[in-house]
Amino acid sequence: MFSALILRQEQNQTLAGIEQIDESQLPQGDVLIDVDYSSLNYKDGLAITGKGKIIRNFPMVPGIDLSGTVAHSDNDRFQVGDKVVLTGWGVGENHWGGMAQRARLKSEWLVPLPEGLSSKQAMMVGTAGLTAMLCVETLIDSGIEPESGEILVTGASGGVGSVAVTLLSQLGYQVAAVTGRIEQNGPLLEQLGANHIIERSEFEQAAQPLEKQRWAGAIDTVGSKVLAKVLSQMDYNGSVAACGLAGGFDLPSTVMPFILRNVRLQGIDSVMCPTKKRVQAWNKLAKLLPQSYFEQACTEIKLAQAPDYSEEITNGKVTGRVVIKL
Repeated sequence: MFSALILRQEQNQTLAGIEQIDESQLPQGDVLIDVDYSSLNYKDGLAITGKGKIIRNFPMVPGIDLSGTVAHSDNDRFQVGDKVVLTGWGVGENHWGGMAQRARLKSEWLVPLPEGLSSKQAMMVGTAGLTAMLCVETLIDSGIEPESGEILVTGASGGVGSVAVTLLSQLGYQVAAVTGRIEQNGPLLEQLGANHIIERSEFEQAAQPLEKQRWAGAIDTVGSKVLAKVLSQMDYNGSVAACGLAGGFDLPSTVMPFILRNVRLQGIDSVMCPTKKRVQAWNKLAKLLPQSYFEQACTEIKLAQAPDYSEEITNGKVTGRVVIKL
């Protein structure tokens, strides 16, 4: 028997509680993992609180990320004792996820733990870090170089944003970080490498079709009015990587930035990202993230604290990454 956070639904209400479960209750898969750490993402928060329709089949173990050690494998790619990482693939949504001391998963979902990262550090990166790396790679692939101009990161104090700021800084870019809590988050963002901090309210007003050109590139985690504002301020040939909808899934914009300034808007999905691309991104993360990132941008909690922290993260009150020690 081992501990797991189980989500159940009663009278259209999502209830979360720690339960003892048996290995036989785990879903099918060809690799059994002893979970070291999971993490708490915005999507996990929506699932655990029931604020978002993330989970449709109950009961469910949430946790879209996990890191741990192979306890049993029916696949030649992995041997007992191997350290592995999982993010995405619908785990924690329609397949029992990382917020349990054991998980049974499909081998094709797993990535070997990159050299130089511990299990805890991998979860300090997690889906958020993988997404941030994919966003940064998109800007690079679009031809945006450090000398091209300043890069804007919205939702900069969140998981994706804080990693994106760090990666861009490490690669030599000038970074402008947008946050709604400058007094609380400004010092951390500066330590991560942001060159200046911008109050989020500047991006919450309705955008004009075209505004003054300010940004060579941007990574947006918010969507809605904020993304529309960002698009209106992009430089000619600018590129935006959009990966989130914390502010809403609508986009009240026009075609003007695209057809008059040659702006590119690229969507970023890490959930179904191909394995080869995942492995490459993880290896880059292990090389690029400095030790200072792991010293500053993380809160470690116990499994029983996950429901309370889920309320916090969905209310925009969490800075950096939250990892769950199993």
